[in-house]
Amino acid sequence: MDWNKGYEARYYGTFVDPLSWRDIERFEITSGNISHTIGELRESADIGCVNYTQGEKWIRIWLDARQDGASSHTPIFTGLATSPSDSINGRLVSNTLECYSVLKPAQDVLLPRGWYASANTTGTVLIEDLLGVIPAPLEYEPNSPRLKKHIIAEDGENHLSMVEKILLAINWRLQIKGDGTVYVSPLPKKASAEYGVYDNDSIEPALTKEYDWYDCPNVFRATSDGVSVIAVDDDLNSPLSTVNRGREIWAEDTSCNLNAGETLYDYAERRLKESQQVSERVTYDRRYNPDLLTTDIVNLKYPAQNILGNYVVVSQNIELGYGGKTTEEVAR
Repeated sequence: MDWNKGYEARYYGTFVDPLSWRDIERFEITSGNISHTIGELRESADIGCVNYTQGEKWIRIWLDARQDGASSHTPIFTGLATSPSDSINGRLVSNTLECYSVLKPAQDVLLPRGWYASANTTGTVLIEDLLGVIPAPLEYEPNSPRLKKHIIAEDGENHLSMVEKILLAINWRLQIKGDGTVYVSPLPKKASAEYGVYDNDSIEPALTKEYDWYDCPNVFRATSDGVSVIAVDDDLNSPLSTVNRGREIWAEDTSCNLNAGETLYDYAERRLKESQQVSERVTYDRRYNPDLLTTDIVNLKYPAQNILGNYVVVSQNIELGYGGKTTEEVAR
């Protein structure tokens, strides 16, 4: 199927056996939307259905799509569902399921006090151990980097927050596929999809473009091995400086990865300049495509709107309706 073209869509849900990770029973849904983000849990869903009496259950949402004789049977969300309330009308009970990603059990379990990730340990080995509390399968690319320094659990640290720290340290990413499989891989270098006014134009005409520079810092503190240094932008020619903005906006890094020959102060100055790069965000609607997830790169070619080049997908909201309307936000 060509996901960039129109298709008929039908959706339904199934209950999932957490041991075999297979569907065991079907149930019908009446409405819903699925949200993807780059935050810890990565995704969530609100699903409308009737006569749900199952309590907390693992579920999977399926999309059956048809297009010019071709068809696709595609899982688009798998997670943990609960129904906090019922709407009763005679014998009909309507439910709204609040659904969390497969990572929720990892967020709910605290690490033991004193736990730490050892330096020189392969990142994916640590992640595999930390995500052992979830029933979903884990896949990862080979040749994961090793940690350069120990990472010590803080008070209240849970399995998922430590996974986030390890991903940041090795500069990799985590994605969740529609069947619930957790996938860990390096950050992408090439675009996974291209959209343009003359080629593959599946984006709806209205696009929103924003520049987000209000939170850009002008003071940066870098801390390593108990030593802290501060870099300050007080340049009269810099619109983001403490002088021109009349206030300080701080940022901090306590997991510093210095380049060869770089001092901690050099690192702080470099990170301050990187943090001051103005964020450009574009929001648009398109048809649902199961192959494009958050942290993937899209290449946009809309010269009239001055929207050209590669952007990173930071959020998606998918309506379970005609064509799986997807509101996508990308940034660079």
